[in-house]
Amino acid sequence: MSDLAVCFDELPTRGGGRIGVARLNAPKALNALSLEMIQQLSDRLDAWAVDPRVVAVWLEGSGDKAFCAGGDVVALYRSLQEADPSDFPATYFTAEYRLDHRIHTYPKPLLVWGDGIVMGGGLGLMAGGFQRLVTETTLIAMPEITIGLYPDIGASWFLGRMPTGIGAYLGLTGAQLNARDALDLGMADRFVPRERRDDLLGALAEADYGEREVSTCRRVAMAVLDRFEARHQAPDGQVWRHRDHLQAMVDRSDVTEAVSRLLADHSDDPWLAANRSRLETGCPMTAHLVWRMLERHRHGSLADAFRDELALSVQCCHRGDLAEGVRALLIDKDKQPRWSHRDVASVPDTEVRALMTSPWEDEKHPLRDLGVGQRIQ
Repeated sequence: MSDLAVCFDELPTRGGGRIGVARLNAPKALNALSLEMIQQLSDRLDAWAVDPRVVAVWLEGSGDKAFCAGGDVVALYRSLQEADPSDFPATYFTAEYRLDHRIHTYPKPLLVWGDGIVMGGGLGLMAGGFQRLVTETTLIAMPEITIGLYPDIGASWFLGRMPTGIGAYLGLTGAQLNARDALDLGMADRFVPRERRDDLLGALAEADYGEREVSTCRRVAMAVLDRFEARHQAPDGQVWRHRDHLQAMVDRSDVTEAVSRLLADHSDDPWLAANRSRLETGCPMTAHLVWRMLERHRHGSLADAFRDELALSVQCCHRGDLAEGVRALLIDKDKQPRWSHRDVASVPDTEVRALMTSPWEDEKHPLRDLGVGQRIQ
């Protein structure tokens, strides 16, 4: 096993082209996204983008358990325990969000193999892929409410584009989704059985990409994927069959009312019950941040969402409940977080607004150039 944070390879194709393969390489940590991974992946994607031989990119995780189980929140926690607080949170989130945005706007077909666990930062890598592939083992979630953060990685933008109330429900409860849910909600494009992974990569390598024009490369990649699509084999989902029920509870005028209705729901469905429990013990401030960010970015650009998320994520590190949430879940593992507020109704609006105030002037924002010439709505 290589010691590299990300392993890279190039598969030769018919006609002298190459498929760039990037593999997150921390299987024991479920490929949690470290700053080193982000930097290495960013550099290689930039190089492949301008390499005329590269016709497509394949992104996956090492091992058989996870594509990527989230960002490296343990490293964030440790940086916050230093006597002289560092700029690590700003450095980490700036690099992560810049990479996520790069994937959304990547000029060549970028295929993401979303096998196994895909959470938090892993979803940030997957969300912008040209084709997002899920398998029978895919498990997607944004469980930030359990650690006092909020669904970031562009989720402030893409959750708000789901059917009314569904994105808010996912953010408030950290609900776990399978491949069918991901397909139903537009978080994935294709279902391919795990056992077909090698065959699919081989078929992509054997394809003829002609003169390697981007439009041709996309068309050829899609034609290959058509041969492996097996959506009929996807497991039964949860979200769509509960859609009306979820929308009736969450489509409220404010977060306090929505949370109250969710917690008062006495359905004994195991999936709903697990989501309700996660909300009940989760961070009250997170619920407000989820709600506010979805309201703010429902009609905005992706780049603006990332800029706003960077400011909020840094504030959550230095002024919010994130450190306590990570301590309770991943450091001491007592699962007894001491949140700053008793419940959602107890959170003052002044504190929410303070967290959502950027620590930078607009002209000094680290992501001020993001999206220039690459507007995504």
